[in-house]
Amino acid sequence: MGTNQQEAIMAIARNNVVYFHYTLTLDNGEEVDSSKGGEPFPYLHGHRNIVAGLENELLGKEEGDHVDVAVSPEEGYGIHDPQLDLRVPKEVFPPETAGELEPGMMFQSQHPNDPSQDIILRIVGVEDKVVFVTGNHPLAGHTLHFSVDIVSIRDAT
Repeated sequence: MGTNQQEAIMAIARNNVVYFHYTLTLDNGEEVDSSKGGEPFPYLHGHRNIVAGLENELLGKEEGDHVDVAVSPEEGYGIHDPQLDLRVPKEVFPPETAGELEPGMMFQSQHPNDPSQDIILRIVGVEDKVVFVTGNHPLAGHTLHFSVDIVSIRDAT
């Protein structure tokens, strides 16, 4: 007596390891990041390893699925908070680094609104006596457009 056993199709659920290819663009069509031409991006589903809006949309998808998702700033990297854009006197930086400060450099400091918390600040500009920093993610305030192809899904081990 023969049985017709088919391999069960796995849908993305909590604690699955998911591999996918993606392209991330902004509203203006600018491509910000992509895994195309490289290895698929792996993540553990249900543990906030990717932005919430994308993770929510991938729940229940299956291997081979293609998904186009627009993620709002609230479910992406947050809304741009102008209170996290700061002017810092250059003199507060160690003297040996004064000549090396440039946009893109990052450092850890006390959160400006909650000194009991630390924050990662990124330099966005340098003038003679002032360094402009932000605690906002570079993609804060942007709607994120993901084009995703699910490559494989497996249980976490």
